[in-house]
Amino acid sequence: MSELVDVALPVPLRRTFTYRAPPDEPVPALGSRVAVPFHGRKLAGFVVAHRDEPPEGVTRIATVAGLLEPEPVFPQELLRFLLEAARYYLHPIGEVLRAAAPALPAGAFRRLRERGFLAPGEALPGRRVGTRCELFVRVSGSFEAERLGPRQREILALVASRDEVPLAELRERVGAGARGIVRRLEARGLVTTDEREVHIDPFFRTPVAPDTPPELTPAQRHAVSAIVGGGGDAFLLHGVTGSGKTEVYLHVIAAARDRGQGALLLVPEIALTPQLVSRFRARFGDAIAVLHSGLSERERDDHWRALRRGDLRLAVGARSALFAPVPDLGVLVVDEEHDPSFKQEEGFRYHARDLALLRAYRAGAICILGSATPSVESFHRAAAGKLRLLSLPERPTAQALPAVETLDLRRQRTSGATHPLLTEPLRRAIRDCLDAGEQAILFLNRRGYAPSVRCGDCGKLVECPACSVALTEHRAQGRLRCHYCDFQQAVPERCPSCGSTRVDAMGIGTEQLEQALAELYAPKVVARLDRDTATGKSAEAVLDRLRRREVDLLVGTQMVTKGHDLPGVTLVGVLLADQSLAFPDFRAGERTFQLLAQVAGRAGRGERPGRVIFQTFQPEHPAIRAAAAHDYEAFYAAEREERRELCYPPFAHMVAVRIDAGDEARGRAVAEELATLAKAHPAVREGVLLVQGPAPAPLARLRGRYRFRFLVRGPRALVRQVARRVVARIDEGVQPARATVDVDPVSML
Repeated sequence: MSELVDVALPVPLRRTFTYRAPPDEPVPALGSRVAVPFHGRKLAGFVVAHRDEPPEGVTRIATVAGLLEPEPVFPQELLRFLLEAARYYLHPIGEVLRAAAPALPAGAFRRLRERGFLAPGEALPGRRVGTRCELFVRVSGSFEAERLGPRQREILALVASRDEVPLAELRERVGAGARGIVRRLEARGLVTTDEREVHIDPFFRTPVAPDTPPELTPAQRHAVSAIVGGGGDAFLLHGVTGSGKTEVYLHVIAAARDRGQGALLLVPEIALTPQLVSRFRARFGDAIAVLHSGLSERERDDHWRALRRGDLRLAVGARSALFAPVPDLGVLVVDEEHDPSFKQEEGFRYHARDLALLRAYRAGAICILGSATPSVESFHRAAAGKLRLLSLPERPTAQALPAVETLDLRRQRTSGATHPLLTEPLRRAIRDCLDAGEQAILFLNRRGYAPSVRCGDCGKLVECPACSVALTEHRAQGRLRCHYCDFQQAVPERCPSCGSTRVDAMGIGTEQLEQALAELYAPKVVARLDRDTATGKSAEAVLDRLRRREVDLLVGTQMVTKGHDLPGVTLVGVLLADQSLAFPDFRAGERTFQLLAQVAGRAGRGERPGRVIFQTFQPEHPAIRAAAAHDYEAFYAAEREERRELCYPPFAHMVAVRIDAGDEARGRAVAEELATLAKAHPAVREGVLLVQGPAPAPLARLRGRYRFRFLVRGPRALVRQVARRVVARIDEGVQPARATVDVDPVSML
């Protein structure tokens, strides 16, 4: 049996390190976490291979210090997938495994000295995953106020006003001595206490009644039948907004669970989809791992390990949930597969949608990519037969898709300087909607009060000192903020350049629009949903108010496009439909179509028909025309031909090389050196490969560092040859600059 192991360490090196197995102990299994010596310190790494002979040229081999956990962290299916993902994205395997693994258990290194491990498969007894023990206090008898101290009276009054109050809340009200006061009150028979488990996760705090699966439409039945009978195939489920894609997911997952298999659902942003989690709980109960950023590291690890043990077999989460150790994976769903948030933009730059296809294939599982507005890459795969295309062309309620009206802002008059983006037809449509007791959404993808502040005399913008962007005014806070590095400053009374007092807000953001609409439509209730007002639980609170009809008009950024089911909304207005077309990105048209089609889909999902109004300076643009017609195929046909002509994905493979440095000259020099290396490939001279750049990035300075980039486009094999050459040069060192290679980039900034 081999006595040598290859260990992946969490260091920025694209290689593994060979160690000798500990004497008198079994060779660590693949996927095990071990402690090893590395340049005078101990590191935790993962065993990724066994070998009989040392690597060529290696003469001195250190010994593994010991196991850190009794069982392998990664099952074999997941480990093989992660190794392949690291190779594809040219990223250090140790960093990939560290990103995918749970935190090291407390006391792991101490146990090395003790040499006492649990038996294989044995788990320590403890509470259920996702819960904690909490003490609840109830009033049990009458009391005389004069016989009690002030803090005792305060606690009793609070408890008497409700059925029960958790001790944690009492501590917030009266301080750390609350537990002692409760004990004394309990001794006098005035209160009783009850300790029980409560859910830590806000997704599980509210009970959900079991549901009864609805009758499927013919299109849904066909989709479920095709997927369940499709073995390990991959599918693109293209369904119009509100067509019931989630119900298809639920039926397919139920079939997998009946076969004893696990399932994994990826969503773009878990904090904005509690409604989806509630539907899964209603169908499958609370035995679900919901992996999201609102949990502490320990809580996330609890879910991870419960999946690893097989205690849980269904996981729902955002991008990183792709690495969850779901046992016997049978179904992997990527909902809203077009969403750019599935691409990780820092560190390990993977695309969760693409890796989902790989993981499902390697595991022999079904993969479903679902969207009303599929990415061009996914639809192209379906057209080429690499994905099986299934369509849901209608809503189950038989409610038609909303009628869309396009207003040309070059010809429409707005309603004055107070409301510079509100045309008269849109203003009247909002009034008619609200007067009818219905609800409306206005979409503007600019948060803050004003996108910029400019001097009226010299014309200079007030810019971020660390980034090459204008500062956004947030008037409620009295601050200017950078939305990239979060630099903040007070709104200046004088221009920093010329000293003029004519410093004025330019443009309009959601904060300013909310104020204007509240005045215009008073006493109707106006609310706002953007990154400044709502994240996580508070986002759902805003949406719940809308569902309960406590809000009449919602102003929002792209957060309002995220698949929410809002049956009371009959009108959607888009104030600047062409805004995202101005981005320096070959996907600008695609992103515009997706945003417009998704936000339009919020209208008319209830009993009453919907209406949508697009305001735009470019009504003739193919993306806007296709979105107004609810015609994805027309958009795809036009976009496909443009991509083919310009040699962009999906007709070419692409890699972005990004360089940043604190010194502009050094950053430019490294960019030119790496680009010259890329251009030396023979395929570039022959015109088969394209190298675009180097040049300053569209966002030329970020967090005080100067940024440069170049793009390599062409056939996959040749692009990867160039990428590996560039990576090898980066690994030799380009300090003090930093350079990264981004395979299949999404962001062009």
